[in-house]
Parts: sequence; C-alpha cells; structure tokens
Amino acid sequence: MTDVMMSFLIQSLKRAIVSRILLLMLAIIAIVYRNYEVLNDFITSLSLQSSRAYTLYLVDATDENERQVIPWIRKIEDKVVYLPTENKGYAHGVNVGIREAIKAGVTHYAIVNPDIVFDTEFVLEATHAIARNPRSVLGGKIYYAPGYEYHEKKEPLTQVPYPNTPKTYFVWYAGATANWAHATITHTGVDELDSAKYNTPMPTDMVSGCLMLYDKTVHDIVGAWDTGYFMYYEDADFCVRAHKKNIKVLFEPRVVVWHKNAQSTGGSGSAFHSKHMRQAQLRFGLKYAPLRTKVHLVKNYVLRKQ
Repeated sequence: MTDVMMSFLIQSLKRAIVSRILLLMLAIIAIVYRNYEVLNDFITSLSLQSSRAYTLYLVDATDENERQVIPWIRKIEDKVVYLPTENKGYAHGVNVGIREAIKAGVTHYAIVNPDIVFDTEFVLEATHAIARNPRSVLGGKIYYAPGYEYHEKKEPLTQVPYPNTPKTYFVWYAGATANWAHATITHTGVDELDSAKYNTPMPTDMVSGCLMLYDKTVHDIVGAWDTGYFMYYEDADFCVRAHKKNIKVLFEPRVVVWHKNAQSTGGSGSAFHSKHMRQAQLRFGLKYAPLRTKVHLVKNYVLRKQ
C-alpha cells in the first residue's frame, strides 16, 4: 500500500469518526435575557449529566451594556458556545443557536428555557429519543420545579438535580391540546401530581418551547422558527407547521426537566408576560384559526388595548 493510499484511508477514517461523534452529540440551545440568576441551577444540573455528549449554545439577548459575566459557566466552560445577539425575541434566539449548531455539524437539537433544571439522564435520554424518533418533534415530561407550583405543599427540595421520584412532583407539561375555537393551548396533566398515566409516549398537538427536541431533518423540512413572534406561541407555530408537513409531534416522558415557571420572563402574570402573550396569540390565531376565532381575537385585542 502506497503512502498516498494510507494517508487517504487515515483521513477517511478520521472523517468517519468525527461524523459518528457529531451524530451522537446534542446541541442544547437556550436563550437568556438579563435574568442570569436562573442559570445557576440550569448549569449546575448540566454539569452533573451522566453523558457529556452535548454542547450548550447559550444565546444572550441582553443589551450589550447590561451583559454580565456568568460565573457558573466555569462548571462546563469546555461545553459552552456563547452567542451574544440582539434582542429580537425568543424565535430569533432559537434560530441563532440552531444556525451555529448546524455550522458545527451537529444534527440533534434540544431547545430549552434557561429557567429549568435537567434530570441527570437528560442528555442520554434526549439523544436516544431523537434517535428512536427521526423526523419527529418531541416534548419531554416537564415538572414544576419545587416551590414554583400553584399549590400549598411540603417544603421545596433544595438539592440540584432533584430526585426523580414518581408522584413527588406536579406536572407542568405531559402533552398539549390545541383549542381552535379560542386559539389557546392547554397542557395535559398541568397542576396534577405525576402518575403512571403520564409515563407513556404518545402523539400530541403541541410541544412546549420550554423543552423541544428534533433532528436536522425536521429543521430542513419545517424551516426556521417564525421571528414574527417576539415571545410565546412560536413553539405552537412550529408544531402546526410540522403537522402540516406530516412530521410526527410526540410526548416522550423519559426525557425529564423541572421548570421554574415563567422566571425567565418576569413571572407568570407579569406585565411583560401578559403583553406578549396577547400579541402572540393574535398572530397565531390569525395565521391558523377558523374565521370566527380570528374575528373574536381581533375584537378582544382591540378592546383590551383601550
């Protein structure tokens, strides 16, 4: 065998190994805006993953003069790609992260909120779920983080990650149903204690952008997230477009996170939350809802602005 042929074979083998590694790598894409404190538990739980086959694409939409050093990054600094960007909304941030992951050759994506805590098996389970369900949009089981529920209950747990004990946590998402008469999305199981009935993978109408998994095939077919939404409903929009392209949309309960509900946007019911929820619902309804619902949405939007 000539030296040239040997060199060619070695380079081919290296490329094959790199391609295999990238196929097993998970791009975790999170967008942060000002509220850096939520990243403490987020990054701590990432540092405790059983698998290190991930890269965190941290998209920072904070105004340049307000950006801060994020001290917790040092726990996983070799796993982070930091992406400062303009504040053009959540969908824009997702697109920035996915674009960078694609440039790096990564084909499996997890879009997540920064106000979550990961189960220690998250990376492993998410990667397996995407591999089992190619050409699919997947949502995992999302619990309320202890202390962030709408319930009176025992003292919140403080260790991170939280122990994944069945029936200990209240469900925030275990699938979702679209109500086209009102252009609203209702989470399955919300506010219920977890139970065996939420342990079965199944089709669902919508997946929350708090935790959404898919591969590059889906991205190539469905396209980028709609930047016409600043905040909220952009995830539902992506799922509607996926359904229209015959992409499966599924609930996968083996992928688990805990959510500090709306902490990345000032808390549920905040002025920020309410304003952008109304605007996003209007856009979503005008794009996809029946005519009667569109008329109802416009009327209510105008009346609320007066």
